[in-house]
Amino acid sequence: MLIADLILMLHVMVVVFNVGGLLAILIGAPLGWSWVRNRGFRITHVAMMSFVTLEAVLGVSCPLTVLEDWLRGVSGQQSFVQRWAGALIYWDAPLWVFTVVYLLVTILIVVAWKIVPPRPSLRKVLPP
Repeated sequence: MLIADLILMLHVMVVVFNVGGLLAILIGAPLGWSWVRNRGFRITHVAMMSFVTLEAVLGVSCPLTVLEDWLRGVSGQQSFVQRWAGALIYWDAPLWVFTVVYLLVTILIVVAWKIVPPRPSLRKVLPP
């Protein structure tokens, strides 16, 4: 169950990165947080959320959820981590609701890219 709990915590970190990253960009840009314009962070952010959205649109289960479920098996026991961290990311709602939310968040991330563009890469700034 320990490995399943670690997978669940990784899943929570992905959710926090996707949602928290968008909030950080929108809040941090006016406050002058330079790291929110980091190109690597922004590319990773849009790629991860796009992957989640594509999974939902195609009706594919999240690989982290599938792996966690497989590791837990059919045991009815619930760990402390599973109870609390699972409550943060596993909500009882129809799948279409999640798909719509993921699409909206992805659109907001793309809009944020336009409103708060990342810094140009150093390769473009430095001469060859």
